[in-house]
Amino acid sequence: MYPVYDYMGSKEVCEVVHKTFPPQHQDSQPGFEYLMSPPPISAPFGDVGRRRLEGRTAVITGGDSGIGRAIAYAFAVEGAQVLIAYLDEHQDAKKTKRIIEEIGGHCELSAGDLGRPEVAAIVAEAAMEHFGSIDILVNNSAVQFLKDSILDISKQQLELTFQTNVFSYFYMIQAALPYMKSGGVIINTASVTAFAGEPRLLDYSATKGAVVSLTRSLALSLVKQGIRVNAVSPGPVWTPLIPSSYSAAEVETFGSGTSGVPMGRAAQPFEIAASYVFLASDESRYMSGQILHPNGGKIV
Repeated sequence: MYPVYDYMGSKEVCEVVHKTFPPQHQDSQPGFEYLMSPPPISAPFGDVGRRRLEGRTAVITGGDSGIGRAIAYAFAVEGAQVLIAYLDEHQDAKKTKRIIEEIGGHCELSAGDLGRPEVAAIVAEAAMEHFGSIDILVNNSAVQFLKDSILDISKQQLELTFQTNVFSYFYMIQAALPYMKSGGVIINTASVTAFAGEPRLLDYSATKGAVVSLTRSLALSLVKQGIRVNAVSPGPVWTPLIPSSYSAAEVETFGSGTSGVPMGRAAQPFEIAASYVFLASDESRYMSGQILHPNGGKIV
């Protein structure tokens, strides 16, 4: 286990990175972070930030919890103003907003189903109303449903998975792009499953493959406008998707041993968020159409 420090003040150990988790399960997707035990770790190792995103505005979908919450925290300590879009996880979203404000940041909330283009338009308009610009767009919302066979995937599940994991990305890009200027950044969340496959996440893996292709093609499409497009492809991460997807027994060993992760454990969200900070900042100014792989050492 590895010690992690709360960047909001105390230097004492406040959390640990776990290799195993207590059995638990949630019945609804994409899940609620406030119900998880232990809660995911969203804060970095005592880092107060280097203000690499000073004066920029970021829209983060799925920003209420999990990787999205960690991105929101990380962007805030780097100086960005943040609007997080989410489905209906109001308690998680309000906590994210509260903590960002406690550290001196500015966070706004926008709830709704981003699988509907009119909702994506509302999110983009809210960002412009509150901040006057959209400099960074992070497409991160997702659902996943475990099925043992492709024959078990219903039309309803297939449509919901693509609507959430792919269509919402298109809709948010279409809504935000008219407001983005040269120097803008789009970051999409892919997955190791797009490269390594996952036999029980066929539709989810297919959506993440689509996200990779979208990222590469959009990067070529927008390069002359000065807008960079990249993606992050995480391995297993302790987020609400896990207890809402896996059985209680499977959660207990998630990310360890049998999952094939060389580091032998799942990531915590803050360990993934650093990749988004890099891609959003000028440090990656010569990168577009690329995929970062924080996946615990898995070669893909």
